[in-house]
Amino acid sequence: MTRCDSATPPGFARLICLASYVKSAVHRATLPALAASLCLGALAQVQAQPGPPTGHRSFAAHVLRGELLVGALPLALLNGQPTRLAPGARIRGQDNLLRLPTSLAGQAVVVHYTREPSSGLLIDVWILNRAELGNEPWPTHPAEAAAWRFDPASQRWSR
Repeated sequence: MTRCDSATPPGFARLICLASYVKSAVHRATLPALAASLCLGALAQVQAQPGPPTGHRSFAAHVLRGELLVGALPLALLNGQPTRLAPGARIRGQDNLLRLPTSLAGQAVVVHYTREPSSGLLIDVWILNRAELGNEPWPTHPAEAAAWRFDPASQRWSR
């Protein structure tokens, strides 16, 4: 049995205790048993990871749709109107992974987006996949969103 020293600084106590536990477990375990446990742990971790989204992502009612063309950062065109990306803007691709704004330079993409309330800068941008592109109608202006009804369960707008 391994014991951890209580005089160890709190930040390192768990790390040292874990290291001593692993060291004693390795000495007790045989190589095949250790290999089998590592393989089972790796298999469980792989199975727990979700796959890429194949359908429609869930969006909030305040998310609007538009066509984005990123220029020289932070400048962009949204629905043909000049706008700016916020310093901490998050752009998610069709696979829901983060994309760098420079990877979109010069490309016109259909997106869902939100703006910062205080500055009006674009803060969250999602590049739409095929399932999301087919979900019409979707409001492009705040006035449309205020006048239409949104069903969050089906991700559908009705006029």
